[in-house]
Amino acid sequence: MSTSVRPVRGGRTGLAARLVVAFTLVMGVAGVTAWLVAGFAGPVLFHRHLVGTGVADPAAVVHAEEAFRSASALSVGLGLAVGLATSLAVAVVLARRVGRSLHAVATAAALLAAGRFDARVPTPRLGAEFDALATSFNAMAGQLADSEQLRRRLLADVAHELRTPVATLGAYLDGLEDGVVELEPQTIAVLRDQGARLTRLADDLAAVTRAEAPGVQVARVRTDPNDLLLSAAAAVADRASAAGVLVRVERGDGLPGVLVDHDRFGQVLGNLLDNALRHTPAGGAITLAAARTPERAVRLTVSDTGSGIPAEHLPHVFERFYRVDTARSRTDGGSGIGLAIVRALVEAHGGRVAAFSDGPGRGARVEIDLPPES
Repeated sequence: MSTSVRPVRGGRTGLAARLVVAFTLVMGVAGVTAWLVAGFAGPVLFHRHLVGTGVADPAAVVHAEEAFRSASALSVGLGLAVGLATSLAVAVVLARRVGRSLHAVATAAALLAAGRFDARVPTPRLGAEFDALATSFNAMAGQLADSEQLRRRLLADVAHELRTPVATLGAYLDGLEDGVVELEPQTIAVLRDQGARLTRLADDLAAVTRAEAPGVQVARVRTDPNDLLLSAAAAVADRASAAGVLVRVERGDGLPGVLVDHDRFGQVLGNLLDNALRHTPAGGAITLAAARTPERAVRLTVSDTGSGIPAEHLPHVFERFYRVDTARSRTDGGSGIGLAIVRALVEAHGGRVAAFSDGPGRGARVEIDLPPES
């Protein structure tokens, strides 16, 4: 249910009016102060100076003092009038600009609250603080728009993922009820496969949600990068042997330790190896390597000689539910969440991950850069 939210416009004095009143009060106080000084302190000081010059004629003294008071009143009054008019003009202009800027922020915030994630605030150019406010607001609005787009796509993808197994289960149950399908071992196997598929999808969704949660906790301990690769290769050795795929590890010499959570990083490398096995035919090879980058980071690489990735798909492979080969059987393939988990967990360790490929049929390579232990 969408809720329409509007900024409050009436019932309270706006900031622009308050600024004008504040400027007027300041000028009023300044005017009263100047009038008191010119009307009382000024004539007394002038009289003392005049007497000190030796002027003895009382009429001349009175005339000079009257001339001083008249000139002071005229100059102070004219100055105050010009100052007040200038201050009021500046106050009105500034108040209008500030008011328009804040009204734009309030309106855009109300649009965001109503679900209009395309709302943006123009740069007010009223100073660094207001510009920073507009920039931060627009960045927040952009992140909300991206989150909303991701949420909608996630719901669509989940619905798509659920549709096939649910439809299959429904069709078989209808067949069993109508007597068209018999409860044979083959039928039971199909039902079990579809149930397992739904369970796998639920587990993957829970895993990616935990991995992408803000402030995900990782229990980091110092680890030799080579040990990470050796453990990952040992975990997948049996499945790789059964698939006829060679898994080898290229150790890096003189590498510094890295601070990682063993379990979570084992999940990272396990997902990458699962993906590589799925796309590498019998007779192929998967290579795990560790090296130092020119920026002094530790780079872990998982490369394969499999089906490869077209260039246009490389920027998207770490997105949830993204599949390079849309024609691939969803039963045989993964859920499309494994690489999203990889990216989330690598970033939780302060690292970066990227995918590379020379094209279809030429294999793929995933590189993880981790900061060395400081």
